[in-house]
Amino acid sequence: MTQDNCYLLGYIVRTHGTTGNVVIFLDVDYPEDYDELDSVYVEIKGELVPYFIENINLQKQSNAIVSFEDVNTIEKAQALVGSALYLSLDELEELGGEAFYYHEIKGYTVNDQTKGELGVVREVYSLNGQDLIAMDYQGCEVLIPTAEDIVLKADKENKVLLVNLPEGLLEVYLDNSTDADNTPDDAD
Repeated sequence: MTQDNCYLLGYIVRTHGTTGNVVIFLDVDYPEDYDELDSVYVEIKGELVPYFIENINLQKQSNAIVSFEDVNTIEKAQALVGSALYLSLDELEELGGEAFYYHEIKGYTVNDQTKGELGVVREVYSLNGQDLIAMDYQGCEVLIPTAEDIVLKADKENKVLLVNLPEGLLEVYLDNSTDADNTPDDAD
């Protein structure tokens, strides 16, 4: 299994107790959909290794306490802390209408209602509850918030992401007013 065939589910954030349990952060919209997982892929040294789940106990705020098969000491659990967790794309539920998964829109053309075609989606970042779509625009990386009033729809057939960017967003990334040429000369 490779990352190209998978999607990021979350991360192992810390150990829990002394018997090999770990706390995972589920980086998904609906953590409760994953309360009966049988297995996950754990990224170890760039490789995805299957781990079978003996028990999963959902907690508050997208966390869960997990017992993996054959991970029965704190040392084995500690070795997994910081690892990313993946699931196969085959396990994703088909989304209807204009809804989309973030991994689906990589490579989509970003088209603004006012400015027209802008660039291509390169990546989607999830940072502290704020998801941002990254695209290259005129040689700069531009980050677009995923708010519903900004990202209007994903046209899956034509691979186009229709957006309504806030006024001035592009200019923030293109502003070169801090050039070194604009600094005053030292007095002689």
